[in-house]
Amino acid sequence: MKDPLRELTGIVQSVALSESPDEQIQQVVIAISRAIGADVCSLYRKADCDNMVLVACHGLETPSPLVLPGGTGLVGLVARSRRPINLSDAATHPDFVHIPGLEEDAFPGFCGVPLVRRGEVVGVLVVLHRRQYRVSDETEAFLLTLASHLALVLVDIKPSGVPIPRPPNQRITGQKGAPGVGIGRVRLCRQYDLDAVPDTACDDIERTVQEWHNLLVTVSEDLCEEREALIGDAGASIRGIFDAYQMMLNDTTLKDRVESEIRTGRSLPSALRLAVHYFSDLFLAMEDAYLKARHEDIRHLGNKLFHAWRGGQHAQPVSGDQDSPVVLVGTQVSVSDIAAVPGENLAGVVCLEGSSLSHTAVLANALGVPVVVSISVLPDMNDGDELIVDGNTGHVILRPTKTVREEYRRLMVRRQRFLDRLESIHGKPAITTDGVRIELLSNTGLLADITPGLKAGAEGVGLYRTEIPFMVRSSFPGEEEQVQVYRQVLSAYAGMPVYMRTLDVGGDKQLPYLHMEPEENPALGWRGIRFTLDNIPLLMVQVRAMIRASQGLDNLHILLPMVSATDELDIFLGLLDDVCRQLQDEGYNIHCPQVGVMVEVPAAISQLIFWRKRIDFVSIGSNDLSQYLLALDRNNARVASRYDPVHPAVLHEIQRIVHITNTCGLPVSLCGEMGSDPVAVVLLAGMGIQRLSMSSAKLPEIKWLIRSISQTAARELLDEALKLESVSDIRTLVQNRLQSLGLGELTV
Repeated sequence: MKDPLRELTGIVQSVALSESPDEQIQQVVIAISRAIGADVCSLYRKADCDNMVLVACHGLETPSPLVLPGGTGLVGLVARSRRPINLSDAATHPDFVHIPGLEEDAFPGFCGVPLVRRGEVVGVLVVLHRRQYRVSDETEAFLLTLASHLALVLVDIKPSGVPIPRPPNQRITGQKGAPGVGIGRVRLCRQYDLDAVPDTACDDIERTVQEWHNLLVTVSEDLCEEREALIGDAGASIRGIFDAYQMMLNDTTLKDRVESEIRTGRSLPSALRLAVHYFSDLFLAMEDAYLKARHEDIRHLGNKLFHAWRGGQHAQPVSGDQDSPVVLVGTQVSVSDIAAVPGENLAGVVCLEGSSLSHTAVLANALGVPVVVSISVLPDMNDGDELIVDGNTGHVILRPTKTVREEYRRLMVRRQRFLDRLESIHGKPAITTDGVRIELLSNTGLLADITPGLKAGAEGVGLYRTEIPFMVRSSFPGEEEQVQVYRQVLSAYAGMPVYMRTLDVGGDKQLPYLHMEPEENPALGWRGIRFTLDNIPLLMVQVRAMIRASQGLDNLHILLPMVSATDELDIFLGLLDDVCRQLQDEGYNIHCPQVGVMVEVPAAISQLIFWRKRIDFVSIGSNDLSQYLLALDRNNARVASRYDPVHPAVLHEIQRIVHITNTCGLPVSLCGEMGSDPVAVVLLAGMGIQRLSMSSAKLPEIKWLIRSISQTAARELLDEALKLESVSDIRTLVQNRLQSLGLGELTV
């Protein structure tokens, strides 16, 4: 075999560039046969009951269609064992089964590897040789690597003439995107994929540049039309989402990046793909889940631009009964797809990719539509198939039976009653049954998120991420531009506290216009306050902008990320004094804001006692703190299942933080996933946490939970939980207690 990497790249590209599913799948087996010198290459796809359907074969006459019953033969063994089977004489193996009409007996050399996606076998790749021959370890490793790539695309390839059984009640597991239950008919969202665009040259650079400028205008007009189509359904809460897309379109960063690629001689689609990948990768590399999710918005916009370039029109209404409920399904579902369906007809959204923080999920939530994202596998479905979307549990049920359908309809009625109860406490504070008040604030980072937080009853902003204006530009934003952005947030929450985090870049959050050397371990590297203190002019401008934006409002609180040493805090406080003095000398009527630290680095915990006279408050960054304490990256699929913020070690350390802050007389709040986890919230209430910050979508349910329990009961549960040594025991303890109190809606 030649260069494995080159062969692998060629095979994967052959799939992306083929016109039809049949051609795609056939190109795969032909290319593999040639790459490793095999006489036969076959690709099987898993169907129901673990049956294996032969979807493509090269080098062997096969009966059509060919379906191997679940677990049959060596192919079944590969699927069951989820490991390669490499044999020099297949017929002597006890699992070998002769298939009538399939002359595999003439090919003793057998190597089969499983195609696994998210732990589930979705197919099997088999190569055969005419002689007794066991493929080399290098070739076996190559096939395994190739199989991991094929597993990602096989689920989307549907060759014609292949009978894929369609069982009822097919349950698919994903992640919760937006709450609720919906039942409707599938509408598959098919769009051109910018990722598959090859590198091609342009004939006329100036003409192509002008074509790019015209395309920006066209798509901007499309977004305006789509926004107006939805405003009536979700009100002003979704206007900001479309404004964010317009901001990306109008910003010179994207415009200049694409134009620069065109001027190197690339075609418009090639230039657009490279630019979108560049900005998408910047966000995708971040650990902050909110910022990471912005890569989806950039890719959605890139695909929309590409679709418009190809002459695509707005998504058309679903054919057939225009009054029937619709579930949008696709690898990605864009806000444009949502805008094409009347609000009263949209029953749900299902995405193979994505997260609950994407604008697709945020928009659907504003519309009251359930969403399931990141599903394990996109099953075989057609337009018109019935689908249940359970956004409360992250499950999807394809072709439900009448019994299942009716059960879910009962759940929908129950859910609506629960939402009515939440509406009844809107505007009321989160006070426990024994009179303890806990402030509930929202997390945000985009102007698009302001209205949803206010509508949900947020009492302020517990974490405003300032990074995005810095990351979507081609240079540092100036002081005036930052003042305008910050002023909108502070004004929207006038009379309520807004905790603005200073720029938290470096490490995993790279600025496109600032060269930053790659780091072996960015989580422990040059990020947060370490970065800004090494870039004092940048920090000075940002702090000046924050304070100027708060004139007359005086609701600004400055939050410092990743503080781990006293000298870091002292340097910032000296800088803050300088800024306040400068602004007063310049005639601004300002007040110096309160300053606090985020406890994310474990080293900060023991130093809080030394900082008590330097800071005004403490905010626990539960996501990073949990990761550092557990040495687990929650975004690493290999270890993410071990991550849980109610781990005993995390609970004991947060309890220690609360004890220290009480001793020092410092207010303490918590932001991160713990603040919207019902089990964690009960335990945090028992600790005496005074303020919780979360996404606006979670706020009403957490308020209802707090108003339904007493702090005394929560403290008793905490005392029991701190004696337990496993996450599962802690969760079971609290969930059972909530169930007994009639609060089961939050623990499903």
